Amino acid sequence: ISDQKPLGCWSVKHGQILTCPVVCNFETHEFIAVHDDKVLRIWKNEDINLDKAFKATLSADVYRIHSLPSGGPLVLFRGGGVRTLDVLLEAPQQVIENVVSDEVIRWSGAFMEGQQPILIFTTEKDGDFFVYVQKPKLDSVHKYKLEQEESAKPLCFTAHITNQTATLLCLYSNYSVYQVLIPLQQDTEEEEEEILSKSLLLNFSVSGTVLKGTSLVALDKDHVAVLGSLAAPGKEPRECLSVWNTKFQTLQTSKELPLGTSGQLWCYEEKFFLIHGKVLTVIMYKCETSSLAAAVGKLKDSQTPDVSSFANWNTLEDEELVVSLQSQESVALKAESKMNLRSRRSTAAKVQPETLSVGQLLLNLKDASTYVLETELRQLMAKAPTPDLQATIGCVVTALTDRCKRNPKYYPQNFLLQIVETRDLSYSLCPDLMAVALEKKDMHLLQVCLERFPDIPEEITYACLKAFLSISEAHLQSIDVNLDSVICYIDVEFNDKEVKTEIVENGFSAEMDQDMCDTKMPKESQSRSDAESCPVGPQKAALLNAVLHSAYTETFLLPHLKNLPAQQAILFLRYLYYLYVKCSEKVNTTLPGTRSPTINQIMDWMCLVLDAHFTVMVMLPEAKELLSNLHKFVRAQVRFYSELNKIEGSLRELQRLNHLRESQTYSIEVLEII
Repeated sequence: ISDQKPLGCWSVKHGQILTCPVVCNFETHEFIAVHDDKVLRIWKNEDINLDKAFKATLSADVYRIHSLPSGGPLVLFRGGGVRTLDVLLEAPQQVIENVVSDEVIRWSGAFMEGQQPILIFTTEKDGDFFVYVQKPKLDSVHKYKLEQEESAKPLCFTAHITNQTATLLCLYSNYSVYQVLIPLQQDTEEEEEEILSKSLLLNFSVSGTVLKGTSLVALDKDHVAVLGSLAAPGKEPRECLSVWNTKFQTLQTSKELPLGTSGQLWCYEEKFFLIHGKVLTVIMYKCETSSLAAAVGKLKDSQTPDVSSFANWNTLEDEELVVSLQSQESVALKAESKMNLRSRRSTAAKVQPETLSVGQLLLNLKDASTYVLETELRQLMAKAPTPDLQATIGCVVTALTDRCKRNPKYYPQNFLLQIVETRDLSYSLCPDLMAVALEKKDMHLLQVCLERFPDIPEEITYACLKAFLSISEAHLQSIDVNLDSVICYIDVEFNDKEVKTEIVENGFSAEMDQDMCDTKMPKESQSRSDAESCPVGPQKAALLNAVLHSAYTETFLLPHLKNLPAQQAILFLRYLYYLYVKCSEKVNTTLPGTRSPTINQIMDWMCLVLDAHFTVMVMLPEAKELLSNLHKFVRAQVRFYSELNKIEGSLRELQRLNHLRESQTYSIEVLEII
């Protein structure tokens, strides 16, 4: 989340359907999924193919899997049966009892009461709602009937456990939240189902204004969060997220969501997760001890009356600022905020009490002259470090790129380069910077961004690669590019011809070349030209090295790589082959220089290009020689290392004998390796 970088993607086969949310087993760090209702899958982060992951077919349909940090995963079946994952894996085909009778599960939640896992779920049948409380380790289940409400029905549920009592909160269709108390200490199971009475906790309809909630989450015993739309007479409904104090029935804080939501709200480790517009938004909050002073905003330590110490709304304000730079700040953040998500640092924190906030300053500078804009922005960055300085720098870059998009003739190349080189930025803090650099063909800035940003989307990485491969060598001669990554292994004379040096390769020689190659190439002198001379100039090589260093996820990069023109793909593969041979010259398979590509990066990208363009490579005549050279070189390497593996045991025995020999004794021994 902090880098806005996808780390993995797994998919089921065509025709299969994931039928419940995937969870993480906190104890084993494994993912658990269910597809087609009964098929259980378990895999780890490093596993690539879901088809090869652990598979178990169960005897009943699964409704949901709940993962507890200290209690292990619990599996809830559609029939109401509950099993811990360990018990279920001992006998996947064990018979699962039906607890519910013709009822449909509407909601479920798992909790820990001491060392005891507890699962609570609600069901519906013919308009009646029921509550089940299960303790899997004690093999106990209790069923209750929920007291009916005239002309209203429950829309969603949430719960929390305090002092051996479960509090079930129900959001009803009459815009009210009701509270239901469920005792967890039951000595014997009641033969007749007990009816649970409810009490009104909150009413969201006041003076004609109605909050139509779609999602309800309990934050602690005194606070709930509600996601929904605010409807007032004569006005368009506005989606908003609000936090309420249930103890004093007061609105703690709220924020409108102008970009729209999906209607779903999640809460985990004091962070809200919701879909806002087209992005997953993370909002940090802090629940403090509930008091009347806090509920009405009269705490003595509040330094300013407009400060909300409960939620950090600046995440949303940053998004709206990036979208249009026209949103007005409604909530500021305390300077001592513990917000440390790199992707969405606060943009509205007050640098000094008497100065304007960053967002308001940027709005005021929107139509200022170029000189005034850059002067004010330099002064803003030169101020004393604050907890939100990084986000401030990101907003400065955003302001500059917005000016570039409005005025095509304006492009402060040196200013932008200085900021990126001297500040610890990320792509998510200034998402338009690289797009503007691509439009302006600023190769040097793109190179620096690729080397420094840890969270560049695969689409942008591909765009940079395509731009680097398509630009002419003549044009690159006039561009200032950092050559530190290539200068130590690409020696260039004044006529731009590479100096030929003696090559001593690990496991590769002309004799082995002839022995391993099944098809003799017509021009012997040309068969190794791709390996002996760099197919691109030093400037282009340095730019391509920056791409090789950029982090990526294979699943998300491959679709873009398939769009790379065939000639550019061949050129890129020739350069990767050149680097591969260069690495093999060294005993430690490491290229000299600063930020030079590693052997793993080279081989990973080589495999990516071949995966994306294998059919095209096989069909193109100009790629035949390259593929043949690459094939025989890899085969020679494999043969060389297989020979080393054969004598590995003898070498270890020799090493053991050296340890046994007295270090002060001089001797000459001849060991025959059979």
